[in-house]
Order: sequence, then C-alpha cells, then structure tokens
Amino acid sequence: EELRALLACARRGGHRHEISTRLHRFNAWCADSRLPELERLAGTIEAWWPEVLGFLQTGLTNAGTEATNRTVKTAARTAYGFRNLENQRRRVRFACTRRQRRVTVC
Repeated sequence: EELRALLACARRGGHRHEISTRLHRFNAWCADSRLPELERLAGTIEAWWPEVLGFLQTGLTNAGTEATNRTVKTAARTAYGFRNLENQRRRVRFACTRRQRRVTVC
C-alpha cells in the first residue's frame, strides 16, 4: 500500500515534499517488516529511483516503446526461418504498423 501511495503522487502533480514523505514511509515500512521480499523491493526501487522519480514528476513512461519492442521480437520470432530475409523484415513492419492501416471492406 505504501508503494501505491508513492506512485499515486504522479496523479497529483509529483510535488517534491509529498514524494519524499511517501518514499520515507515506504522505506520505513519495508525495513520494519523484516521480510526479505520487501527489502528486495525497496532495493529495486532505490536502484531505479531516477526513472521512478522521472515518472512521478512527469507522469510519462516508456511503455509504448517497450510494447513496440515486444511486438518486433514476437514478429521476428514468428517469421524466423523465412528463406528470404526481406520477407522477415516485411512481417515485422506489418506487425508494427497494424494500427495505422485502414480496414478494407470486402
């Protein structure tokens, strides 16, 4: 719950004071729990803090980029084995531009 409260700061504008207060509460909660999983979670948040802080202050993520990368990898894996490398590239382009093409009515 403390992590959710910390991440909810992004919806309220990402004010420094609120973020630092929530971060302190989250770290104290993880330390007081003495659970290895929560201590590891606190370590992960600390390791990724510049990225987490960027999200909290701007509300922006790289989720779209990650989704496109996953689509490319999946399409390339599906097209693996095509004899013509250009056909594999076409398959990847087709998968990545699917939303931009018009639907044709038959």
